[in-house]
Amino acid sequence: MTDKKVKRARKIRKAATLGLALTLLASGLAGCAQSSKTSSSAAPSASASSSASPAASPSASAGQATNVAAKADDYVLQIGFGGGLCEAALHIAIEKGFFAEEGLKYTTTKVDSTTSLELISTKKIDASFGLLAKMIQPIENGLDIQFVTGVHTGCIRILVPAGSPIKSLADLKGKRIGVPGLASSPAVVARRALAKVGVGVTEKNMEVELVNYTAADLPLALKNGAVDAIAHSDPQAVVAEKDQNLTELLNTATDPFFKNEYCCVAYLRRDIIQDHPEAAAKYARAIQKAAHWVAEHPDEAAQIQIDKKWVPGDPKLNGEVLATYDFRPSGSGAKDALAVTAKDLQSLGLLKETTSIDQLVEHSYIHLEGVEDNQVQLNK
Repeated sequence: MTDKKVKRARKIRKAATLGLALTLLASGLAGCAQSSKTSSSAAPSASASSSASPAASPSASAGQATNVAAKADDYVLQIGFGGGLCEAALHIAIEKGFFAEEGLKYTTTKVDSTTSLELISTKKIDASFGLLAKMIQPIENGLDIQFVTGVHTGCIRILVPAGSPIKSLADLKGKRIGVPGLASSPAVVARRALAKVGVGVTEKNMEVELVNYTAADLPLALKNGAVDAIAHSDPQAVVAEKDQNLTELLNTATDPFFKNEYCCVAYLRRDIIQDHPEAAAKYARAIQKAAHWVAEHPDEAAQIQIDKKWVPGDPKLNGEVLATYDFRPSGSGAKDALAVTAKDLQSLGLLKETTSIDQLVEHSYIHLEGVEDNQVQLNK
């Protein structure tokens, strides 16, 4: 090859190399511009996310982006509901739009006291609302739920016929007490209350007989003399009290020992809380907002429950009952009620002696972002 041809070939190679470099440079600049555009478009969300932590450093931006993505979760929460007056906060969260206000997507499934825990354990529902006491033994046995807020106090009564010789809880010694399930919350409350007045309710010393009836049949069993007393929850309890002229031996809404104890709680499956924490927090916050609304509008809440066919009964009477409950929602209230009740159950032999109450409580309660946490002294 001549010198001229060699020089010409070198020039061609240099030109090709320069062209390739310019192409790569242009491509890199375009990529940077696109990245800048993407970051800019995400800025409002990132700003909203970081507003809760104004001291966050620029190095947290990657974490913020992940947090924003998590909050965009469109999971549809499957909520189980029942027909109890004490579920007013759940019913109102739907009817007054508190779930919608939180941006929660959800469906509802009708449950009852015998199916709610089965449905949540088989993953047919994700969340529900109910009486705390009935859930503690199933939790010990592996029910994997977590309480997210206490909602209110009250809602369980022990009743006898007017004129009965039974005048106090202590007088129930040797008597038959009708309950809507031997492991139900009314049964658990009855055993706790009787133990505190010295009536034996343990396996080794059972001084009463608990008799199982359906919730609807309990008032009739009492009227017919099949039982001497009934332990029941509202609205059936208060309706029976008024219709049959019954006398209260215990009302957890007013009893000195029980009146500050959260009976009803909101809860979700643990895997839902882990996989969809924002949906879980929206659920808890909406329930708490609704609880405050019920506290301020008990009569209107009762009317809505009946108009929308959530519960039966008389709206005036139901409103009066709701007004006796303390609808002061609290996350730690649920935790404290769980601890107090679990300790009582263990002392009655209803939980294993080897069960650590502290571990059970820590395992079964979680505080979620933005959930109200009123401090309430229980059983004082």
